[in-house]
Amino acid sequence: MKHWVKSGSPWIWLTAGSVTVSLLALLGIMLLLAGQGMRYFWPSPVYQFELNQSAAGPVMMIGELYQQQNIPRRQLQESGVALPPGNAQNFERYLIKVGNRESEGQDFRTLLASDILRQSTPRDLLVLERNSNGTAYGYLAGMLEDGQPLTGRNINQALQQRLPQIAALSRQAHDIQFRDMARINQRFDALRLREKSLQRDDKLDARSQASIRAERLELQRRYRQLSDRLEGLNRDRQRDALLLRDMHGQVHTIALSQVRDAWYPNAMNTTQKLVHWAEQVKKFLSDSPREANTEGGVFPAIFGTVLMVILMSIVVMPFGVIAAVYLHEYAGNNLLTRLIRIAVVNLAGVPSIVYGVFGLGFFVYMIGGTLDQLFYPESLPNPTFGTPGVLWAALTLALLTLPVVIVATEEGLSRIPATLRQGSLALGASRAETLWRIVLPMAAPAMMTGLILAVARAAGETAPLMLVGVVKSVPVLPVDDIFPYLHLERKFMHLSFQIYDMAFQSPSVEAARPLVFATAFLLVTIVVGLNLAAMGIRHSLRERYRAWSQ
Repeated sequence: MKHWVKSGSPWIWLTAGSVTVSLLALLGIMLLLAGQGMRYFWPSPVYQFELNQSAAGPVMMIGELYQQQNIPRRQLQESGVALPPGNAQNFERYLIKVGNRESEGQDFRTLLASDILRQSTPRDLLVLERNSNGTAYGYLAGMLEDGQPLTGRNINQALQQRLPQIAALSRQAHDIQFRDMARINQRFDALRLREKSLQRDDKLDARSQASIRAERLELQRRYRQLSDRLEGLNRDRQRDALLLRDMHGQVHTIALSQVRDAWYPNAMNTTQKLVHWAEQVKKFLSDSPREANTEGGVFPAIFGTVLMVILMSIVVMPFGVIAAVYLHEYAGNNLLTRLIRIAVVNLAGVPSIVYGVFGLGFFVYMIGGTLDQLFYPESLPNPTFGTPGVLWAALTLALLTLPVVIVATEEGLSRIPATLRQGSLALGASRAETLWRIVLPMAAPAMMTGLILAVARAAGETAPLMLVGVVKSVPVLPVDDIFPYLHLERKFMHLSFQIYDMAFQSPSVEAARPLVFATAFLLVTIVVGLNLAAMGIRHSLRERYRAWSQ
């Protein structure tokens, strides 16, 4: 046993066990998040419950069985729930998603299993995914075209045919409003700023005024054309409606422009459910959030997260590598250098919210305010760069992750044998050539390690981003087809902040819970994917330069 311990085998097994536990923990977390989040997109059966809760007779409830719990009698009595007679100490309690928020006032209701007389899953129960007021459940009672009842056609077939047409009209209206009209508004703003600049410099003569007036009239004409076209599209979108009978027997008129999708979950087979699940996941990845982030997709948050990480990486890698090269290759081993290294290591332990406060004061107010005064005086007092945006968020997180890159790169430089440097110098290469052609290529795997750690930390940060640019919802992305195409001054969405907002700021916690798990799974997947890509690049570089170090 003593010989076995001295051989070092226990440490090998301990290391292997630690790695195994870490991988199993990561796999378990991803399975938990995927299981709790991906089931949200599965078309669950919709039940019709017949309840005995009224002296006048049974009442009906329609909804999805969201959760089932075994609750002690005492807890229910303390909550003021009326219990049936008997000595049962535990009761089954169901959490039912009833939807129809505009009439029910809430998305969820609870009921005891003892209150249910009968339950069934009628095949003609319809589920509607809407732009507002959440999901709707009920029976399709008819359709209206231009206010007139639809007759002589299959209502279900007409509904499925009309929904894609409405979606196409909605996309056209969205493009007109947020692309074409936004471009004209930008031109209006540019004209206003140009007129203000000429007036400030006393160059606003009659010819300039006539030119600006003519251009403004042309923009107004084009804007009116787009407004008329948008109004026509909206009329076409609002023309048709469907009639939905709810669990109380009341018929509601719902405009088709408010319906995003409609399906009969109780009539679906497994293949149809899989297709529906895939379509819902696609919508989750490509749509924008709705209803205070409790519904819809996360594409703006995905885009903002990836864009911010890319900008941060572009900034932090050069500065981190240059600082590490200076400290290890050029700076002398004196008191000042040791103090700098201690400061770099200590900066890695500073709370992230401190970096957020520094970024708000230094980057946003000082640098951004100065840029506005120098280059955008016409826009003042409305700030251009003197307000939180994606650029300042990237710089703040670059500053936050800079110590990680410096330490990782310097450790990689220290592992390069001194004989390689000496051999290169002996062959006539200069110190700069040795650094560029020998040292930095061999230290590339360590640089990639620093980038991996920086990306992993930056992608999961929330607190500093709340101060320097991230918001709950944005009307447009930081990248579009309007010059200069990349708008670094715009605010953006981030996956980690969206998780925080849905989990703690949502008006309906139960409705947002599955999206919290799904978004968390997506964030972990993106971080793991970025890390795997960087690890692949690091492995390739390590294998390329392995022979040099031998």
